[in-house]
Amino acid sequence: MAMIEVKSITKSFGSNVVLRDFSVDFEQNGVTVILGPSGTGKSTLLRCINGLEKTDKGDILVDGLSVNSKRNLRQIRLACGMVFQQTVIFPQMNVMENLILSPIKLLKMPKNEAIDRARFYLKKVGLESKEKSRHNELSGGEQQRIAIARALMMNPKALLLDEVTSALDPEMTREVLNILESLASDGVCMLCVTHEMQFAKDVASRVLFLDGGKLICDTGKEEFFSTARKENERINKFLSFIGD
Repeated sequence: MAMIEVKSITKSFGSNVVLRDFSVDFEQNGVTVILGPSGTGKSTLLRCINGLEKTDKGDILVDGLSVNSKRNLRQIRLACGMVFQQTVIFPQMNVMENLILSPIKLLKMPKNEAIDRARFYLKKVGLESKEKSRHNELSGGEQQRIAIARALMMNPKALLLDEVTSALDPEMTREVLNILESLASDGVCMLCVTHEMQFAKDVASRVLFLDGGKLICDTGKEEFFSTARKENERINKFLSFIGD
């Protein structure tokens, strides 16, 4: 059984259908990069998986649990950590307090264990000196790395990343992508909506290309950037437009 099973979902916002009878499965390993033009349902797909958006039709199973059942949503959100385009770090708390809040409250983790885990992940994202810092003392790249560490604190089975570098300058973008590359080598399952083609080339094990709310291509990264590009004019046009 796949870790995540998307079964013929349709999702509309008013008259705008952003996902049309959409189906795809994700195993509990590897890095899947989700590409496509703006407005084609990429971010909506992640939000539906996490139960933040309700589908009009179809179903999504996360570790066997349906997102259509409200009683499953807590467990699903624990299983799927999500990092958004705009990071939200609670301003009244320092970095350490932000990291340990959810594990203590939701996982009932002892505080000392949560602190040890937080220090482990702060070191992994290269910010072990920032545990007493507040959000206004962190750069955009540092805030995104803290958000990734906070998601990992919950020991998720999958990490959903929605354009996490879109608001960052090139230097900060590289900081965050370096962390994701490190996590990929550790075997963390990641679904990444991004326009960073070099990241896709370096890290992805699988590439999905969406257009018009439909899955146009689902293949390995080597095939996507070679065969699929040559054979599919829509993919070639997209890659040419973003300068790849």
